[in-house]
Amino acid sequence: MRRTCLMAALILIVARPSFSQEFAQYTSRTDLFAVDFPGEPTIKDITWKTEYGVTLPGRVYSVENARGRYSATVIDYKDTEKIHTAIVEECKKRGGEGDECMNDWRPDVQGSIIYAAWQFFQRNAKVTRYAWYVSDLIEGTQLQLLNPDASRTFAAIHRHNTRLYIFEATVPKGAPAPGLFQQSLQFLDEEGKGVRYRTYYTNGYSEGWKFPAPPPPRTR
Repeated sequence: MRRTCLMAALILIVARPSFSQEFAQYTSRTDLFAVDFPGEPTIKDITWKTEYGVTLPGRVYSVENARGRYSATVIDYKDTEKIHTAIVEECKKRGGEGDECMNDWRPDVQGSIIYAAWQFFQRNAKVTRYAWYVSDLIEGTQLQLLNPDASRTFAAIHRHNTRLYIFEATVPKGAPAPGLFQQSLQFLDEEGKGVRYRTYYTNGYSEGWKFPAPPPPRTR
């Protein structure tokens, strides 16, 4: 009897899934990032309406299981100037003038991180952290929310090159923070290599309002 109980206990120990073993790195060569997901993500094409009313294409990579809900949302702002400029031209053709036909592409891009963070503030949840944040010296912002069901949401928002990235994980009540998801994040170059800069990467505007601005030197 004792041997049977011991064997049953060993089977339970072997069969019990490890939190770390369920996570595996997922790499997107399309949107140039890598992150550990607790399973293979599904990919959905979306549209994103910017703060200044422009519609941009994007994708959501998501996993939902007993570990919680994990997602990476990527919006490409590369055509923002072109779209806003076309809107301005149409405005002028209608006889608009002054502020009515203002080209808002610069603030639309520059404010994209703050605007994405604002969407979290609109949720039925208590924001418990909102702070400046860097990943491999790429600046962004970090949020934590306490939801009505006592689950917790952890989010990081960055802009790298022309893309806006929103990484989000919601874990059940009492579950640990999604450390593997948060700490595994990497941004990639066009060759699929992870990037890290020597100084803070602030994707603003260079002289002449070029977007994206030239990046700082890399360590890798």
